[in-house]
Amino acid sequence: MSSKVDEALGYEQARDELIEVVRRLEAGGTTLEESLALWERGEELAKVCRRWLEGARARLDAALAEEAAHEEKNGDDAG
Repeated sequence: MSSKVDEALGYEQARDELIEVVRRLEAGGTTLEESLALWERGEELAKVCRRWLEGARARLDAALAEEAAHEEKNGDDAG
């Protein structure tokens, strides 16, 4: 049930909304239907956060690999 709006959410926005969903679930006092809707929303928000974190990890890995390749190249030229 992922929407375009979810895809446009930033990490911090999704994380903050997820925190609120968890808080509401832990507080109780909701109907079964409301709890299920909150749970489903929480799952979608967790996916958004996971995608952001995976993307950040990929960018970091690429930057580290580029830096290592640059250092290796410069080290080979010096010898």
